[in-house]
Amino acid sequence: MGEERDAAGRDRPVISLSPSAEFPPLSAQDVEALHRLGEHWRAADEVRALPVDPELRPARPGATHTRAPDEEFRPDQPGELTATPTAELPDTLLGRVAVRARRVLLGRPLSSKAILRERMRKIVALPVLASDLLSSVAYGPEALLTVLVLAGSATLGLSLPIAAALVVLMLAVGASYRQTVRAYPHGAGSYLVASASLGPRTGLTAAAGLILDYVLTVSVSVAAGIAAIASALPAAAPLSVPLSLAVIGALLAGNLRGIRVAGNIFAAPTYLFLVAVGGMTLVGLAQAAARGFAVVPPPHVPATEALSVLLIARAFASGATSMTGIEAVSNAVPAFRPTEWRNARTVLTWMVSLLIFLFAGLMVLIHLNGLVPRADETLLSQLAHRTFPEGPWYAIVQAATALVLLLAANTAYNDLPRLLYFMARDGYVPRRFLHMGDRLALSNGLVALSVSAAVILTAFGGRTQSLIPLFAVGVFLAFTLSQVGMVNHWRRQRGSGWRRRAAVNAFGAALSSIVLVSAAVTKFVEGAWVVVVAVPTLVLTCLGIRRHYDRVRQALSLRPARPPSPDRARELAQEFLPQRVRHMFVVPVARFDKAALRALTYVVSLGQPSLAVHVSPEDQEADRLREEWTAWGDHIRLETVVSPHREILEPLAQYIAQLYDRSPGITLTVVVPEVVVERPWQRILHSQIERRLRRSLRRLPGVVITSMPKHLSEARARTAR
Repeated sequence: MGEERDAAGRDRPVISLSPSAEFPPLSAQDVEALHRLGEHWRAADEVRALPVDPELRPARPGATHTRAPDEEFRPDQPGELTATPTAELPDTLLGRVAVRARRVLLGRPLSSKAILRERMRKIVALPVLASDLLSSVAYGPEALLTVLVLAGSATLGLSLPIAAALVVLMLAVGASYRQTVRAYPHGAGSYLVASASLGPRTGLTAAAGLILDYVLTVSVSVAAGIAAIASALPAAAPLSVPLSLAVIGALLAGNLRGIRVAGNIFAAPTYLFLVAVGGMTLVGLAQAAARGFAVVPPPHVPATEALSVLLIARAFASGATSMTGIEAVSNAVPAFRPTEWRNARTVLTWMVSLLIFLFAGLMVLIHLNGLVPRADETLLSQLAHRTFPEGPWYAIVQAATALVLLLAANTAYNDLPRLLYFMARDGYVPRRFLHMGDRLALSNGLVALSVSAAVILTAFGGRTQSLIPLFAVGVFLAFTLSQVGMVNHWRRQRGSGWRRRAAVNAFGAALSSIVLVSAAVTKFVEGAWVVVVAVPTLVLTCLGIRRHYDRVRQALSLRPARPPSPDRARELAQEFLPQRVRHMFVVPVARFDKAALRALTYVVSLGQPSLAVHVSPEDQEADRLREEWTAWGDHIRLETVVSPHREILEPLAQYIAQLYDRSPGITLTVVVPEVVVERPWQRILHSQIERRLRRSLRRLPGVVITSMPKHLSEARARTAR
């Protein structure tokens, strides 16, 4: 485990992701309430005198159970067994085939104890977390110039001052996130900072921005990667959407294999991109120096809009998409090896330094070579053609760019599941996002990200320029709230040098807010309105989920939210005392056969009041069953209900509901005779009355629906003997 500093400056362990988060412990007050309740329980000796050994120790000689005791469960200590891989296999052939296919695709399951081994080294964390940030230089400069060129090619000289302002923004936000990593090493970045310093609703707003950012990261990165491929291979352009969906599927499969495996898979393309584009930048600058940094005049492009402050703001906001992914490290601190925050901050420094070098270098080279955006070829492709007019280097640059753009989405795959994990822990998204899969990956978050990104990418036809306007608002909303939250954090802590730290975060917040407002205003009609509407919608949805979980927690808590009256307290205590529960069993009987007789045998063996119910479509059929019942011996009471309109389920459900209403203090257990077929397709040949009855009666708190199975395979085996 890593360490973080508390208010007194001491180090304490970092809270990391845990497979046990799905099962939080009871509070001390709940344990005390449980203890008081248990003092009134009464359980007969027969309850604890089990007819089978629950520890599954070796069977005595001559016993029918011959399976080795450690084949499925291994005893560890008294009262505790450990499930072996054999116990995790389904009983059916189809289920076992599916499990083995999943293990071939994703790898063998990892033990919960292996979670520490799945942490990332810095050399692996850099490509995993930086792929999104570094790959954005492939489309960020182009997004900036695409807006600026609307005022004509004469205005392209403004690209360098705008790029310089963006470099200042990168430095400010990078420095701010360095402080965030140190102050909040738990991960979850902007969400955790804003929640702790500005309140839960503000934290949810930041989280909503991040969720949209990560989903769009996958969509934009994959679309841009396919566009890079189409620039080199125009024949691939019509297949952009199917190819993009295939890439998303590959990314999902790779990340389901676990953090460490995904990092090893996706590290090489990022380093190849750094070498290829970094080398192209150095070669291009050397070529420019050889000609005295003379500027090649750009081709004439007629103006379609007048140059204005609003146009410059749009260009600045578009170029700021080069910073998407800068927050990735702050969200993934627990994924680093110890000491987590220190290693994370080192990687963040490397990332920002590389980003500034690539972005500034490419902007200078684009200006010096007089390049303008074109519909049929990306700016990076044009620059590579100009820098490497012959030889294999152009192909290497394009291949590296396509690979890193396709894999840049991996940053989102690394961070969004963690964000959803922390939000689920706080009750703002479904608890299933706490679940870790076979390979210790947050599988449900990965699947949700893939599906959402695929839907958006398909809806926008795989066009990068159509997706980018949606990008900046969500990203810089999270940036701004995170930095404002950090200012508030330092004001509360007031430790050594807090004013300097607060000033750094305040400067980053001010610049981020400028980009946020510029993007929201200037790109509103281009698609940013979707984010402006989606963020409050997500926040309201999360608050609704939290209210539901709060109600569930209050309803299931062992101690009431407020002290009840003495009479109500006694009533609540008696509700959970087994000696106070009164039973009545009801057996629906359609016909007198072995399935019905087995259910009746089971019910009578329990020694509780029992009733059989038969719903008949006509009087003659009801009379016939009563005669059969008398022939059997009329051992328990039979009640027949005639349904003139031949409805069976609803009259049965209404009759059981009436029984419950007349004696709500009784627990009614409905035991449905069930035929268990041998093949899945055979289920459609039989009525699923248990499931339908459960759906009809679930509103009644004192009614239990269960079934007594009669297996056809058992009957066939006996016939064969």
